[in-house]
Amino acid sequence: MADRLTLLTVHAHPDDEASKGAPTLAKYHAEGVHTVLVCCTGGEEGDLQNPTLREEGRPFYGLTPEQERELVVSMRESELAASAAVIGFDEVEMLGYRDSGMADSEANDHPDCFHQADLDEAVGRLVAIIRRTHPQVIITYGDDQSGYPHPDHLRVHDISVLAFDRAGDPDWYPDLGEPFQPVKLYYSTWTKERILAVHEAMLAATGESPFSDEWLARPGQDHRVTTKIDCTDYQWARTGALQAHATQVDPTAGWWFGLDDEQLADVYPWEDWILARSLVGPIPADDSERDLFARVRETVSS
Repeated sequence: MADRLTLLTVHAHPDDEASKGAPTLAKYHAEGVHTVLVCCTGGEEGDLQNPTLREEGRPFYGLTPEQERELVVSMRESELAASAAVIGFDEVEMLGYRDSGMADSEANDHPDCFHQADLDEAVGRLVAIIRRTHPQVIITYGDDQSGYPHPDHLRVHDISVLAFDRAGDPDWYPDLGEPFQPVKLYYSTWTKERILAVHEAMLAATGESPFSDEWLARPGQDHRVTTKIDCTDYQWARTGALQAHATQVDPTAGWWFGLDDEQLADVYPWEDWILARSLVGPIPADDSERDLFARVRETVSS
């Protein structure tokens, strides 16, 4: 084990850390847990998603599409740093790959993209970070990504599961540090219950919702949830982190900001997690777990 509680989360692109788990990570950081963000790509394929930045006097006013793309790419790193500061990450590690773009796009074939990376090499890069930072708990993307099969998100899952097993195995990557075995692996998820709660609250508050019928018809993974973290007092982390990604998030978008922090906490205060692997006891048969470090805290000396 280790002499401190450490939580490591793996994401595909700058801004993913803002939309997936920011309140949970902010809460654990505030409680004294050492928090580590691993971002696998630089987000080079991200388009400008904030039209207000094209207004006169704003950074993208009058730019050609090519100039706009270059400026977006140049800003992704500083936006990630600002978002990580809001959430309170103690460490930010870039895995060093290029954004692969959406499925079947030309960017998928770029030799430096995450999608094209040698799997064992990519796992090794993550293993090196795990062995240095000693996280007992790792958060990653789930095994069912049929709703959004982005190549980089799929690869995040693949390398995380393998790294969880290989980090503690001395036969793998003997030159990448002393073996260290994490003990819990969680998958992030947006439950159907959460989506419906936010959808209905937005209809009541504004008369409209960004969740289309297609979204509402998606099958949920609610039955797989094992762990619910009460983030009532930490919704600000999601809001602030999203706003830090100025090129990627429209500040007028109801999708992100249709409910304020207090409304969202009232409607659905939880963040939901699926415990996929546990070396410190059985995986709960229901959603009764309330701490990612359950059965881990007593093993850490301080």
